[in-house]
Amino acid sequence: MKGPDKPEKPHKQTGHALKAMSLVSAVGINLAAFTLGGYFLGAWLDKKWNNSGLGVALGVVLGVLCGIAGVIFIIKTVMEESDG
Repeated sequence: MKGPDKPEKPHKQTGHALKAMSLVSAVGINLAAFTLGGYFLGAWLDKKWNNSGLGVALGVVLGVLCGIAGVIFIIKTVMEESDG
């Protein structure tokens, strides 16, 4: 029987839900940040290359690839934490 002095334990599933939400948020923010960074890098390169448009294309592709690598790193880290 629970007394008024004892706090309730948080549900185990609540912790899993919060962990899943944080993982999804980290993945989305990571991918968006790298893609935007690639876009701005490409726009800067376009100014240097006289607005050819190639800089933005290369920047976005590079940003997406770096974002995917970051997502893989995040997922590996979370999977290793859950194993041990």
